[in-house]
Amino acid sequence: MSYNPYQFQSGGYGGYAPPAPTGVSPETQRMFDLVDKDRSGKINAAELKAALINGRGENFSDTACNLMIGMFDADRSGTIDVMEFEKLFAYINQWLSVFKTYDRDQSGHIDEGELFQALTQMGFRFSQDFVKFLVGKCDPKTHNEVSVDQFIVLCVQIQRFTDAFRQRDTQQNGTITIGFEDFLTVALSASS
Repeated sequence: MSYNPYQFQSGGYGGYAPPAPTGVSPETQRMFDLVDKDRSGKINAAELKAALINGRGENFSDTACNLMIGMFDADRSGTIDVMEFEKLFAYINQWLSVFKTYDRDQSGHIDEGELFQALTQMGFRFSQDFVKFLVGKCDPKTHNEVSVDQFIVLCVQIQRFTDAFRQRDTQQNGTITIGFEDFLTVALSASS
């Protein structure tokens, strides 16, 4: 089985391709043009989803694509331009590299033990039960594997919650007191 946790689906575009904007590599422009199906000069989450395949041979989830577009969409238009795409492409490749480190059997997914090891090496001290819960949230059908897109979403959400928690943990003892509205603000902000 060949291993490619994600890949860009190519579309057969012929004709003239405009030169890459200053500072964008020709490879980035080529990839952008493959993803920009409607040739609008912008990529939305649906176009990104159609282009990204995880290790299961499935398109990345809507959640992952919306999250990634939102992270790099400077003007909050719901789309990214080629400059923003270049940053997104680098970001995806960084996460892919991390994912491959823990996907030792090159199955295209990581299991509970591999996720536990990944999170531990990232500095999190989660219990086995909590990691099992995370895997179950990612994979409600079989509760035993996490794909690269799920891994990205999971890590981004954990980091967002961690940052929000640290801001409120003024004594740095791992405990906070939080009001309900503040909790909802954290939860809704970190989840989107």
